[in-house]
Amino acid sequence: MKETKETAERKRERLRQQEIKGNPAGNLRDSFNRAETGGLVDLVGSLGWKGTGILILVILLQL
Repeated sequence: MKETKETAERKRERLRQQEIKGNPAGNLRDSFNRAETGGLVDLVGSLGWKGTGILILVILLQL
């Protein structure tokens, strides 16, 4: 039998989907909180690797 390894990204997504199905009110609350503050994961995901590198450099230069 061939076993397929689940990637970390797919595992996170599968677990997230299970959490949404099991706790819809908590998901709604999380959505409101994320909409207010934004999410670092969303920011980094939209920037790509070059944008993320520039963001890290800017943060380090501010210190």
